[in-house]
Amino acid sequence: MIIQDVITHLEELAPLAYAEDFDNVGLLVGDKNAPLTGVLITLDTLESVVDEAITNNCNLIVSFHPIIFKGLKKLNGANYVERVVLKAIKHDIAIFAIHTALDNSLQGVNDIICNTLGIENKKILLPQQGTIKKLTTYVPQKDADALRLALFQSGAGTIGNYENCSFNTQGTGTFKGNEASDPTVGQRGEYRQEEETQISVTFQKHLERPILNALFKNHPYEEVAFEITTLDNYNQHIGMGMVGELPNEMKTDDFLQFVKQKMNVSCIRHSKLTKEKVKRIAVLGGSGSFAIGAAKAAKADVFITADLKYHDFFSAEDLIILADIGHYESEQFTKTFLANYLSKKITNFAVVLSKINTNPVKYL
Repeated sequence: MIIQDVITHLEELAPLAYAEDFDNVGLLVGDKNAPLTGVLITLDTLESVVDEAITNNCNLIVSFHPIIFKGLKKLNGANYVERVVLKAIKHDIAIFAIHTALDNSLQGVNDIICNTLGIENKKILLPQQGTIKKLTTYVPQKDADALRLALFQSGAGTIGNYENCSFNTQGTGTFKGNEASDPTVGQRGEYRQEEETQISVTFQKHLERPILNALFKNHPYEEVAFEITTLDNYNQHIGMGMVGELPNEMKTDDFLQFVKQKMNVSCIRHSKLTKEKVKRIAVLGGSGSFAIGAAKAAKADVFITADLKYHDFFSAEDLIILADIGHYESEQFTKTFLANYLSKKITNFAVVLSKINTNPVKYL
């Protein structure tokens, strides 16, 4: 097994194509083709974490946060980022970051928070746009069934809880090949009319390459006519944050104490407690002030997130309770989730959960 095999499993869970544009995800350090010795899972990659990987004979660190976020102009060990990268390179340790790809995954960071708090009827708080594409192609009617099936098998035609979705219309295609052509039907220079089926299927954008491979492999024509368009539809299965309901309504004070216990939080910064009881809860792991408006629009009673600034709390406007539980605290269970996921995928290599608490924020 090589490092790329682990990356492939991670991208099945959280395709990097859905990471935010500002983010720096993927293999940040190392050779993807290097033989794997072991995997260390962490929330942050610090020098002590690299030492832990060395001790455990792990040559791949899977980190939630990217150690390289901004461009590096020098690499001389002047700060902790450079020192981490230098040490990793010196010891042939690769570093992979998953960050907002997992934030936007249906089974990612926010799903973990919801499951920890027992939140039900979950849905994405801020669904992504521009992640759904549509393929339209034209094929002889006798070949339509086989081509359609090949497209389905490559991942096309899935809409929410439904698979094998397509739209098909019958029509007449025309063509005339030049002297350099090798037509499947007819002769060079001959004008042809063929009864064809127009097939339209939607797909997730990260599947474009395998779907096109299936199209070209299974289409009978020498030149395949096709169109790909990007749709503006909101993707209900990819995006930031989640919103759902508690099984039963809770008193606000009791709920906040419940959050402290379940999320292992020493304190919660919150806005004015304007509601006596709460049931509908929105969550967004990490810095989530940008989603306050979406949480209010979703009619959430409480929005659980982190890194709220002084003026952010005014945005509650007595419509919602804003609860800041801390950045590390909101994402702390992510590394256990990743370790469990990879342990099921690669059973013949060590998957080590880092024992280092990388939270830089301390409390009295």
